[in-house]
Amino acid sequence: MSNQVNEKMTFEQKMKRLESIVATLEKGELELEQSLLLFEEGITLLNNLETELATAKTRVEFVLDARKVEEE
Repeated sequence: MSNQVNEKMTFEQKMKRLESIVATLEKGELELEQSLLLFEEGITLLNNLETELATAKTRVEFVLDARKVEEE
């Protein structure tokens, strides 16, 4: 799955895909090359998810900080 497809997926879709990849890899039934390709896709998804979470955290902190300023 390409990065372009990953970018069009929602956060929840990416999480489900990552969970599916992990489950598949844990079974250990794939050939090495297939496992490596899935692993690479999983790492790409993980990096993307971490970025999205960091962005969400920043947004939440911004809103909370703005609320504190308004209350002062």
